[in-house]
Amino acid sequence: MAAAVIALAGCGGGIYIGWGGDDDRPPIVGLASSLNAAAPGQTVTLMAAASDDFGVDRVQFFRIESDGNAVSLGSDSSAPYQQQTAMPNTSANTVRYFARAFDEGDQFNDSDQVTVTVLR
Repeated sequence: MAAAVIALAGCGGGIYIGWGGDDDRPPIVGLASSLNAAAPGQTVTLMAAASDDFGVDRVQFFRIESDGNAVSLGSDSSAPYQQQTAMPNTSANTVRYFARAFDEGDQFNDSDQVTVTVLR
């Protein structure tokens, strides 16, 4: 957010009022899962908390595949930011998720990853 700068000059210098600097920062986002462990096919709800100095435009949710690629699960443009997804049928012992929050200037930031254990 921009900071107001006010300078008063002595000796008849006048008054200066203006905006100093562009302090726009990317959003802050955190992620939680409704379950710590789930069987393949079971529904997991991902819940994100996001904030930004100029407003959050949307939160996009991702699953990280075993090869490291991120797969988009969908997005939510209004709080509370949530996404339901089915636990995949995978040979891995865990599934990792993260959220990416975008502000209205298309700046973004990623949450820490949340891990859900696969029940067999």
